[in-house]
Amino acid sequence: MRVIVTPVTPFQQNCSLIWCEHTRRGAIVDPGGDTERVLAIAAREAVTIEKLLVTHAHIDHAGATARLARELGVPIEGPQREDQFWIELLPQQGAKYGFPAAEAFVPDRWLEHGDTVTVGELTLEVVHCPGHTPGHVVFFDRVGRIALVGDVLFHGSIGRTDFPRGDHATLVASIRERLWPLGDDVVFVPGHGPTSSFGDERRDNPFVGDRAR
Repeated sequence: MRVIVTPVTPFQQNCSLIWCEHTRRGAIVDPGGDTERVLAIAAREAVTIEKLLVTHAHIDHAGATARLARELGVPIEGPQREDQFWIELLPQQGAKYGFPAAEAFVPDRWLEHGDTVTVGELTLEVVHCPGHTPGHVVFFDRVGRIALVGDVLFHGSIGRTDFPRGDHATLVASIRERLWPLGDDVVFVPGHGPTSSFGDERRDNPFVGDRAR
């Protein structure tokens, strides 16, 4: 799997263009805004966008999803159904934070833990990791050892849990019980900031690493 990460929106959210090298078919993960920049990269790389993937429904990750799906005529997959209330709040979220007008949407496919999604000939595993939001999912490429984790985990930190239906203990459990078992060698793209590996964070992250036990 190829990945190009573009920070978008005033929140500098990591919007990822991912694609299958064999078919040149791809997906945009977390289209929060500034989509013309991501589409320009797809055109440059000769990638055909076949779907949009959403880890969770906060405005910086999902604000442009409805418009982009309509413009491209592609389906939306994710997040898990417990984030429906966040999707319905997208217009209010946008107004609160000064984002361009955002629309609510209904995903073509809600995702559950253990599901898979395809992009070209790639298969990504879906890992439900609640805590930051109740319906947050992670997309995991087991072959390529890459995970797109949204706002679950960061380099040296973890996602906020002070939003509605956020829960710190649930988030920590999601990371330790569902991400660490995937392997220390897994490199992850967080929702903000630099990439890291599960091994580095398991050892050194002050919130969920070995020293935090």
